[in-house]
Amino acid sequence: MIQVNDKAPTFALKNQNNETIRLEDYLGKKVVLYFYPKDSSPGCTTQACAFRDYNKDIEALGAVVLGVSPDDVESHEKFANKKELNFDILSDPSTETIKAYDLWKEQSMFGHTFTGTVRSTFIIDENGNVEKVYEKANAKNNAQNVYEYLKANK
Repeated sequence: MIQVNDKAPTFALKNQNNETIRLEDYLGKKVVLYFYPKDSSPGCTTQACAFRDYNKDIEALGAVVLGVSPDDVESHEKFANKKELNFDILSDPSTETIKAYDLWKEQSMFGHTFTGTVRSTFIIDENGNVEKVYEKANAKNNAQNVYEYLKANK
């Protein structure tokens, strides 16, 4: 798992509009990079909508929100439009970026074992270093926790 003070792994991923987004595009700004398992699932929808609702406040603190999941661009486009997301969600179908952040892991749910994305959030500082890590982030309160952290550390 990526730790505080580590250099954040870089990436170039397509967003919901099929535009390439690179981490280095945001040098000089804080980046809230959150990883989630699947578009339109209950927990992921709760989390995305919370980030949508907090996004203006997070932006006012000088940060940008980016979501990442293994879903394809088409799925992201539908999800972003349906939930009126006001930030980029990035498609990582190869799971290369998810693996670079060490979040592609064996998990179990309801007695079933599977490999998938561990919901986690990283705050990356203006120089591209990891400032804060939320391992196994709580979908319901992750956005609020991120906002409160950014506000307290402005």
